[in-house]
Amino acid sequence: MCYRYSIHSNAMVIESRFDALFQNNYEKKYHVGAFDQTQLPVVTNENPKQIQFYKWGLIPFWVKTLKQADEIKERTVNARAENIYEKPAFRQSAENKHCLVIADGFFEWRYFQGRNYPYYIRLKSHEPFAIAGLWDCWVNKEIERKMYTYTIITCPANSLLEKIHNKKKRMPVILPKELEKFWIDNTFTKEQAQKVLVPFEQDKMEAYTISRLITSKTQNPNVPEVMNPYKYPELEESNLAQSSLF
Repeated sequence: MCYRYSIHSNAMVIESRFDALFQNNYEKKYHVGAFDQTQLPVVTNENPKQIQFYKWGLIPFWVKTLKQADEIKERTVNARAENIYEKPAFRQSAENKHCLVIADGFFEWRYFQGRNYPYYIRLKSHEPFAIAGLWDCWVNKEIERKMYTYTIITCPANSLLEKIHNKKKRMPVILPKELEKFWIDNTFTKEQAQKVLVPFEQDKMEAYTISRLITSKTQNPNVPEVMNPYKYPELEESNLAQSSLF
């Protein structure tokens, strides 16, 4: 599962990293949740030289009403790599609508002795990376307006995420640089997906515990402090690595 991530790198860094240009004003997000209803940067197979802004929570093209669209997008923020070619909500996008979801870290929860503890996970290089995604365009016929949306693909966790996301044991599909253009190439096939939609190398990742600011009801979590290391004595006493990086 992946319901929270960050994208706070500078615009020029992102454009250089993905060899694409922003089409609209870019605003840093230190924390964004799947249900925040905001526009987030993606690179699609239709426009590989542009960084566009789509909403998280895929609405399939075949949805009939706004009510149905609102209901389905709550269930399509993630897509399991194992069945994207079979699930009705994803199968056409899996065939011909791939995208790179741009991020520089994501948030996950670890369960320990009846409580959940938040972690921030990123690459050791601290550079932006691409999560494999699917996109679609739905037309709200009531107002003749197009809505572009996406979903994040998840896969079984690597050994690092197994320790953190230890109940679901899932992680977003982080694409190695050399496979990013391959994923959004229009010649990509279902057979190739089995080799691409796999766990990222744990040795290139790091993680640490953070405060519970990400779920605060009184404070805005979209601030740099949301990613600051934070120690939990109960985890420290149990000899579980936490604020020190895995």
